[in-house]
Amino acid sequence: MDLTDTPPLGLRETKKRETRQLISDHATRLFIERGFEHTTIAEIADAARVAKKTVTNYFPRKEDLALDHQDEFVAALAATVTARGAGETPLSALRHAFLAAVADQDPVAGFAGEAFTRMIADSPTLTACLRGLHDRREEALAAALAGATGTPPDDITPRTAAALLGGVHRVLFTRIQELTLAGHPNPEIAEVLAQEAPRAFDLLTPALAEYGRRAEG
Repeated sequence: MDLTDTPPLGLRETKKRETRQLISDHATRLFIERGFEHTTIAEIADAARVAKKTVTNYFPRKEDLALDHQDEFVAALAATVTARGAGETPLSALRHAFLAAVADQDPVAGFAGEAFTRMIADSPTLTACLRGLHDRREEALAAALAGATGTPPDDITPRTAAALLGGVHRVLFTRIQELTLAGHPNPEIAEVLAQEAPRAFDLLTPALAEYGRRAEG
């Protein structure tokens, strides 16, 4: 075998990412046009001009094609807590991170546009999957809080704190969806959430104002 014919690893990985994105883009287009439940893997493969097996190699479940940022979504709150600065609490870190996501109109925070949001709302499968992602995100947050406070993973305190913090994020995510489906553009939704989100986080202050504060120095 002529080694000069072997593409460098960087090029190979770039090609994989391009193929994955191509499949995802065609899947999203078809899901929006036809509905998630009525679109088949075979139709997605035909649109992307790849084999059906190629689609399932990149996306083992059909839901993965529609919600291809789910790993980022699940890990986001835990990552924010882990990366919080000295003297900062999980509550303040998550509050600041959410308001920054609102200012950026981040799709992972819920700013996905009306067509995509309606696609999820109209699909029982995707709606159930989204609930599961919220649950997984809360579980990951509980583990991060346990690690941050030096308590066992099954301790009631980090689990309760994660339920409170995860619950606020779930409510705010749903609020963005509701406003999107009502026809409001993202900039307008961001203005509303910039006013409403602090009120939601303020409700947690009596319980979590000092919880998990990272020592300075």
